[in-house]
Amino acid sequence: MAVRIGDWVRKIAILACLLLLVSCQGKTQRPNNEAQVKVARVVSGQSLEVLGMDEKPNLISQVRLVGIDAPDLRQRPWGEGAKEQLENLIGGAEQSVTLEFDLEAKDKIGRTLAYVWKNQLLLNEELVKQGNAMFVERSPNHKYDQRLERAQQWARLMGKGIWNPEKPMRLTPSEFRRQNL
Repeated sequence: MAVRIGDWVRKIAILACLLLLVSCQGKTQRPNNEAQVKVARVVSGQSLEVLGMDEKPNLISQVRLVGIDAPDLRQRPWGEGAKEQLENLIGGAEQSVTLEFDLEAKDKIGRTLAYVWKNQLLLNEELVKQGNAMFVERSPNHKYDQRLERAQQWARLMGKGIWNPEKPMRLTPSEFRRQNL
């Protein structure tokens, strides 16, 4: 009887380990609400033009990186720095990226809202982490808020980009746009 109980305990332990492995894998996989597209051009530190949305390979679509607010291009030198970093992260035009969507797919002016992935790197987060964009909550899209907030805390502590104590950005991007309509 002791041998049978030992076999059962071993089988249950193996089954529990397998279930744990399967559940962990499910948490690391990206969801199905995504699209593989080609970048036509980087417009700014928070906007792209892409090809391949909605099964229309030759139609250019506007994409806004959700959860961030990058400096306006006229906010020198930060606006150009954000755009250049995004271009470098993507690797130039005609490169493929993955767009991941949250609850709200479009903004007020019709741009697609997305988290942009390249080689398993969340570009929205990387822009914030390097101090080239600010984390801004965009309700109801909160999927990566915690990651973006941590990235901003890191950039502030390290004095990166817009948080550089020697040359800080004085107005947030939204304040700058309001003052410079």
